[in-house]
Amino acid sequence: MSNRAGQRAEPSDLVDLTALLDAYYDVVPDPSNVAQRVVFGTSGHRGSSLNGAFNEQHIAAITQAIVEYRTSAGITGPLFMGKDTHALSEPAQNTALEVLAANGVNVLIDARNGFTPTPAVSHAILVHNSTRTEQADGIVVTPSHNPPADGGFKYNPPTGGPAGSDITNWIADRANQLLENGLDGVRRIPLGEARLADSVGTYDFLAHYVEDLPAVLDLDAIRSAGLHIGADPLGGASVDYWGAIAERHSLNLTVVNPNVDPQWAFMTLDWDEKIRMDCSSPYAMASLISRAGDYDIATGNDADADRHGIVTPDAGLMNPNHYLATAIDYLYRNRSGWSADAMVGKTLVSSSMIDRVTADLGRVLMEVPVGFKWFVPGLLSGETAFGGEESAGASFLRLDGRPWSTDKDGILLALLASEMTAVTGKTPSQRYRELTNQFGDPEYARVDAPATREQKAALAKLSPSDVTATTLAGEEITARLTEEPGNGAPIGGLKVTTENAWFAARPSGTEDVYKIYAESFKGEEHLHQVQAEAKAIVDGVIS
Repeated sequence: MSNRAGQRAEPSDLVDLTALLDAYYDVVPDPSNVAQRVVFGTSGHRGSSLNGAFNEQHIAAITQAIVEYRTSAGITGPLFMGKDTHALSEPAQNTALEVLAANGVNVLIDARNGFTPTPAVSHAILVHNSTRTEQADGIVVTPSHNPPADGGFKYNPPTGGPAGSDITNWIADRANQLLENGLDGVRRIPLGEARLADSVGTYDFLAHYVEDLPAVLDLDAIRSAGLHIGADPLGGASVDYWGAIAERHSLNLTVVNPNVDPQWAFMTLDWDEKIRMDCSSPYAMASLISRAGDYDIATGNDADADRHGIVTPDAGLMNPNHYLATAIDYLYRNRSGWSADAMVGKTLVSSSMIDRVTADLGRVLMEVPVGFKWFVPGLLSGETAFGGEESAGASFLRLDGRPWSTDKDGILLALLASEMTAVTGKTPSQRYRELTNQFGDPEYARVDAPATREQKAALAKLSPSDVTATTLAGEEITARLTEEPGNGAPIGGLKVTTENAWFAARPSGTEDVYKIYAESFKGEEHLHQVQAEAKAIVDGVIS
C-alpha cells in the first residue's frame, strides 16, 4: 500500500483529457493484439483509449454486434442508453448513437442530457417490459469505479441485468470479426443526423426512478425520523439523483460533493495511488469518512452508482460484507410482501456470516459464482429476494415482491441504511456488532499470489478430486467446490470449506496473479494459517 493512500490527488496524478479524447478517435486498435480486442468481463468491455483498448472502432463494432444480436433474438422494443461521468463515456455514447440510428433501432437517451446510473437503466427496462409485449433492452456506457482514463460499455438484455456469457461471448466474437474486417458491415450515420432520426427519442430516467422509490423503500420512516443523511456521489452519475431524492421525498439529505470533474481532481487516492471511485475503499472514501460525525448516516456511490459505501458515526466505513449481512437480516424481517420461500443470494467469496444469518432466518441460501448476472433470473422471478456480492453491489425486490432492478443498485442500498437506522434506532454497524455477538466475529481478507497464464488456466479448470488435502488450518475439510451447488455453474477456480473457515482461489483476468479470498471465525491468526495453507494447496495443484 502506498503511503499516499487516502491523500488528495495532485496535478501529476490527473489524466490528460486532451490526449485521452484524441486517442479515442485517432488510435486504431490492432485486433491481432489480444490486449486490443473486445473482451467482455463481468461488467462489459473496459479499457483505456491511451493503450488501444477502448477506442471509436471498438464501440462502433460492439454496437453493431448488439444490433445484430437483438435482431436475432427478436428484441423489437426500445433500447435504453445511459452514460456516466467518465471522459470517454460521452464520445462512446455518441458513437453508439450513430450506429443505432443508422440501423433504425428505437433508442432512448436521457431527456435531461445528463448522466444515468446503471440501476436507472435497469429499472427503466423492467418497468417497460412489465406491461408491453415488445421487449426493451439497454446499454450503459461506464467502466464503473475504474480510474478516469478508462471507458466501459455494457449491454443489458430484456432481463434488465448484466448479460450472460452466452450473449456477451456472441457479441464480443462478432465485434472482433468486424474489427478484423476494418468495420466492413458496420452501419453508421453522422451524429447530427442520428440525433434528428425518427428512431431516436428521450426518456426521463431520473424522474421515473426517483418517483418510484416508495415502492421499494420505507421513505416515510426515514422522513419521520428526521435523519441527517450525507450522500457523496464521488463525482458520478448519481449526482443529480441525490438532490432530486431529497427534494421529492422531503428528506434531510445533503449532497456532500456535487462536483463533476472527469479528472476527479477532488478525489483522495486509493491504496495504489490511483484515482479510483471505489466507495468500498477507505482510501477513496477518506474525505467522507473524515466527516462521518456530521451525519446520522453517510453514503457514497461509484461512477455509475451500482455500488454503495456506508459510513456511520460509530464505525466509519463499513466492510461491504458486514453491511450485506445486516441488510439481509433487516430486509427478511421487515418485508411482509416478500414470499416466505424467497431465497437469499450471495457470491461464493462473500462472508459466511451471511450463511449464518440466512440459516437463522429460516431461508434458503443460493450461492453463485462471482458476477451479478447470476442473480438476474431469481430477482426477475421473485425466487430470490436479495442478491449481493462482496464488492459492495446488491439489489432487492420491491415491497410487494416484484423486481425493482436486476442490476446492482448503489442508491437503493445507500437509502436502505437510512431506513434501517430509522426503523430500528440502530446504525447498520451497531446491528452488525449484535450479529457478531450471536454468530461469531469473522476475519476476512483477500491476497494475490503470482501465477503464469498456464497456471491460471489450470486453476480455472480444476476438479474437486485434484485437491487431496483432508484438513485446512487444523480443521477437517467439509467441501471442495469447483461448481456452485446453488446453480451448478463453474466458479472458474476452487473453494474449500471447513466448519469455521473457507478459502476461494480464482485467476485474475487482467494480471499474472490469482486471488485468494479467505475467512475464519477463529481469529486473525487462524485466518493467516488458512491463507498460507490455501496458497500451498493451490500451488501444489496448478504447478
